[in-house]
Amino acid sequence: MPSRERDVVGHVTKGNVLDDLGFDDQTTLELKLKYQIHEGIMALVEKNGYSPRDLEKLFDVPQPRVSELLRGKLGMISVKRLLWYMDRLGGAANLKVKQVA
Repeated sequence: MPSRERDVVGHVTKGNVLDDLGFDDQTTLELKLKYQIHEGIMALVEKNGYSPRDLEKLFDVPQPRVSELLRGKLGMISVKRLLWYMDRLGGAANLKVKQVA
């Protein structure tokens, strides 16, 4: 009987899972930006000990929107909205532009 390890089929990434999933360049860039903003938001939420209920009040949004944010479901949240959440938490985003090869 073969080992389970040998039965597992994997995928070797090219280094960026978003590229591997076949997203176009614009979508990939937007998702990367959303992810970076979300990381900052989550750091501020954790640092300040905000509960989901606190965030509902602070952002003036219903519980399902807070849940989407906390669970990282960024597909329906715009960059504009994420930046607004960051601002309400007392944070700021810093965009760095550089030329890539």
